[in-house]
Amino acid sequence: MRLRSGVAIAALLAAALAACATTGGTTGQTPASSSAASPAPLLQGLDPATTLDPFPSTYQPLPRRDAAIVGATVFTGDGRRFDNGVVVMQDGRITAVGGADTPIPAGAQRIDGRGRFVTPGVIDAHSHLGVYPSPGIAATSDGNEMTGPNQAGVWSEHALWPQDPGFNRAREGGVTTLMILPGSGNLFGGRSVTVRNVPSVSMQGMKFPGAPYGLKMACGENPPRTYGARNQSPATGMGNVAGYRTGWIEAQNYRRRWDEYRQKVERGERADPPTRDLRLETLAGVLSGDILVQNHCYRADEMMLMLDVAREFGYRITTFHHASEAYKIAPVLARENICSAIWGSGWWGFKLESFDGIEENAAILQQAGACVVIHSDDANLIQRLNQETAMAVSAARRAGIEVSDEQAISWFTLNPARALGIADQTGSLTPGKRADVVLWSAHPLSVYARADQVFIDGAVAFDRSDPRTRAASDYELGQPGREPR
Repeated sequence: MRLRSGVAIAALLAAALAACATTGGTTGQTPASSSAASPAPLLQGLDPATTLDPFPSTYQPLPRRDAAIVGATVFTGDGRRFDNGVVVMQDGRITAVGGADTPIPAGAQRIDGRGRFVTPGVIDAHSHLGVYPSPGIAATSDGNEMTGPNQAGVWSEHALWPQDPGFNRAREGGVTTLMILPGSGNLFGGRSVTVRNVPSVSMQGMKFPGAPYGLKMACGENPPRTYGARNQSPATGMGNVAGYRTGWIEAQNYRRRWDEYRQKVERGERADPPTRDLRLETLAGVLSGDILVQNHCYRADEMMLMLDVAREFGYRITTFHHASEAYKIAPVLARENICSAIWGSGWWGFKLESFDGIEENAAILQQAGACVVIHSDDANLIQRLNQETAMAVSAARRAGIEVSDEQAISWFTLNPARALGIADQTGSLTPGKRADVVLWSAHPLSVYARADQVFIDGAVAFDRSDPRTRAASDYELGQPGREPR
């Protein structure tokens, strides 16, 4: 018994000494490192977290001076109206909006608005200017990368031609901001870019600072028509949905691999980074909430399918574009806080998926409390979005649905700003926001209304009475028909 006790005591002493050695107790020894050296930083361009904005905006406002529009009927875009109103613009921002008693700062230029109307700048939530520019030839047809159904890695800004004369025409129609989208030939068409409608020699000089990217997705007829003819998937609606789900599964796994890599780096462990994938990087940006989904979709049943796909993978759809049948699910869209970017005149019947389009689409959505956006998707229609809105208002009133002028103005101002994720910057005449303003010759919902003056960040970007503000793109210089107007 004594021997066994002695052996036990010796074993305990040995264990205690070993413990002291490993904890640096009384032995004075340096503990051995149990982990590898910290991983070296990734080579430039290989870490998506360090390249979130590789093509930064260089936008600079045009020359400007403080000004106040006085005596006009003012629609603020957020539901307010001021007769004999005043709009004050200072240092590129709206600083005051109100009635005739609104103070006007000393030194501000007074612009006579009597008999005229003021709205926020027109915003087009769906344009292909610059990527499908004029002239419309193969050399400049850059809107659809139809080499595979998942093209989430392409960015519309990389093909945007700032010399497109359509930008100048749109500005003369009051458009101050627009989102340039890829086309709808693919399931995932690529990233959109939001631009300020100012003359520039580069895309970066137009790019809206800080505006979120969008991801163009397309459901319906277009992707199967593109790929089915090549005996590729998707050739059917079933293939469409399988393609979306496959893309999101890959994106979730891509996120997981980067998360695991970063966790190991934080712990100081040896880690091999995933290979950067531009396609999955965009989809991962949607899943993290940084990139907004802009979903081309005409039919109500397909919109409902897209909502379920979004729920399955945990992202949200910001806007359904074209949405000819949005009126059929108006309460759903209101509940889900999803905008519908639509045509005011219905645009029905030009293909089967648009067959049930109706002129009352906007009215029914508005009545349900949903977000209504009047868009163009057209180089000519963008010049008269106010008139496209007026057609939707007229259809509403014929159907006995009351839509106020104040509500209708928001369809081409504040609501598209919401759809683009920039409503904190523009879209309404709210103090602190950018001074994007249109002074109209007549009521903006009148067929006789023309944009007399267009202000972008408080600068006169177009003045119908001043030929110096009628910009011509480099492409147009020397062309017939460009004589002074």
